[in-house]
Amino acid sequence: MLSKLLEALYNRVYVSIVVDKLMTMVYIEVCNSSGPIEAVERSFANANSDTKMNEFIYSYIQETPYYYVSLLDTSISQGAIPTCKSSEMNVFCDTEDIQHKCYMDKWAYYTSKLDLSILEKRYSDIGVDFIFSPFVVLSQFFKDKIESNMAMYILIEDRALSLTVFDHSELLYAEYLDMQNVLGDDEDLIIDDMADDDIDIDLGIDEGIDLDDIDALDELEELDDFGDIEDLDSIEDIDEFSDDKDEEDEFEETELEEKEADEYEGFNEDYQRFALIKSSVHSYYKDPKYKSEFIETVYIADGVGVSSDLKRYLEEEMFLSVYVRHTDLDKEICDLAKAELK
Repeated sequence: MLSKLLEALYNRVYVSIVVDKLMTMVYIEVCNSSGPIEAVERSFANANSDTKMNEFIYSYIQETPYYYVSLLDTSISQGAIPTCKSSEMNVFCDTEDIQHKCYMDKWAYYTSKLDLSILEKRYSDIGVDFIFSPFVVLSQFFKDKIESNMAMYILIEDRALSLTVFDHSELLYAEYLDMQNVLGDDEDLIIDDMADDDIDIDLGIDEGIDLDDIDALDELEELDDFGDIEDLDSIEDIDEFSDDKDEEDEFEETELEEKEADEYEGFNEDYQRFALIKSSVHSYYKDPKYKSEFIETVYIADGVGVSSDLKRYLEEEMFLSVYVRHTDLDKEICDLAKAELK
């Protein structure tokens, strides 16, 4: 009775933290007994995020004992397996150094004990109440589809992909795909895929100049005409005009190069994602440990804002029906924390 009275006197504060390659996103929601009364979101550069981030969080949690900090697990060694039975888990992963939990007594998700310890130590100043697996986030986000469909489901983060295959709530396959290492161990895979798929990439590099097409002597002879020019003042005007034109051209070329760089970077990341998905699906079909039902449909929870290229690759190269739905990962984690506390 007393605890209920105290809760009525204080607000509840939910803090969600999502770490990307370069930035850390913090979403804070303040709630009273009637519901949310304030929501704020802020990003911090990873290079100096901890101090500034903690100050930001403290400004919201210092006046209430009821605050809850949630993280999205980014451990490379995490995953999910299609069983909750301890006797069967060794078939799918090494259980010695992991911590696992069952999801609705149907399948299990796990992560490295060492990585969990590192996360808890890093955020020890503010404390951590929940560390949510991206596989749980994905399962909740597509709960309506998973219960009634046989399909592949993918959660896209800036630094990773969480891929699953469900057949009417039965997990058949899952894999955590690390984007940060894709150009390391998987570089050859991506290059081979690009060669096999015959995709042309225009990097804006000229093929060269055929020197046989230039008659150097003719060009030198034309310079003799320069001696016939009498009005030297006009030359200065020409030079001034030329300088202005060069500056304008340089500005336009810089803008074009930046635009091409952004477009190529987006293309490159989406093709990396496609190559990882393609490789994972190949493993799903070939590995005898998994019950390999044929995949026709894929549902994507897009947490970063991918381009339409990824959808096109999956449709044209793998003949899948693709549906993309945007998600705010920090808000999804906040909702999971609320559900845990009910």
